[in-house]
Amino acid sequence: MTEKPLILVTNDDGITAPGIRALIKVMNTIGDVVVVAPDSPQSAMGHAITINSTLYCSPITIDDNEQIEYTCSGTPADCVKLAVNEILNRPPDICVSGINHGSNSSINVIYSGTMSAAVEAGIEGIPAIGFSLLDYNWEADFESTKSFVKTITENVLENGLPNGVVLNVNFPKLKADEIKGVKVCRQARAHWVEEFDKRTNPQGRSYYWLTGQFVNEDHGEDTDEWALANGYVSVVPVQFDLTAHHAIQQLNTWKLNE
Repeated sequence: MTEKPLILVTNDDGITAPGIRALIKVMNTIGDVVVVAPDSPQSAMGHAITINSTLYCSPITIDDNEQIEYTCSGTPADCVKLAVNEILNRPPDICVSGINHGSNSSINVIYSGTMSAAVEAGIEGIPAIGFSLLDYNWEADFESTKSFVKTITENVLENGLPNGVVLNVNFPKLKADEIKGVKVCRQARAHWVEEFDKRTNPQGRSYYWLTGQFVNEDHGEDTDEWALANGYVSVVPVQFDLTAHHAIQQLNTWKLNE
């Protein structure tokens, strides 16, 4: 590539989150960076987009680096749509989302705003990666992720990604010298057993807090959950064609036209 790659950076924790600030620093060593990110936390928004209210997107200056930044009132998917259609003068060479404060491994990918931004970029034909660190603390230390973020991003820029595929990358909560390496994995078969903590407000109206327990039913050693539990960075190729191709033959045996 003769000119610097154009890199779109976004997230779901909000434009001031330490995770995206760490990601921006790494991307500035690779190419020309444009940031379009939510003005407030948008975690667990999935692939929501704004259709029934107005969207605002404004330039903002947060630090002294050279990247161009915009803050958006919408969701992570909105940020990518606005960037591609209204802000950038050409499609970015890559979109990176994160670094998320908390896990997006296994079933969490379904709910993730971080990954929804990457998926939206993929739908637009842009190579994309979602990065997450297994630490929900706002003061999480992202230093251990930086060399891996750079290597993975540069590999995607050099090699591209299969059509219809984006990467879901998760980092264990370890120091850099404790991480054993990178494993390309499959998504573990896991789910949340949810509970609702029911309470009553001072006006006597009931309200709920969602809680739950994460259950990993998958004991395979080729999954993201195994990799993370054993000190590896997990890389899962995610496809956004949700067709269960293996089920088509079975469904065609049903008597659907009688």
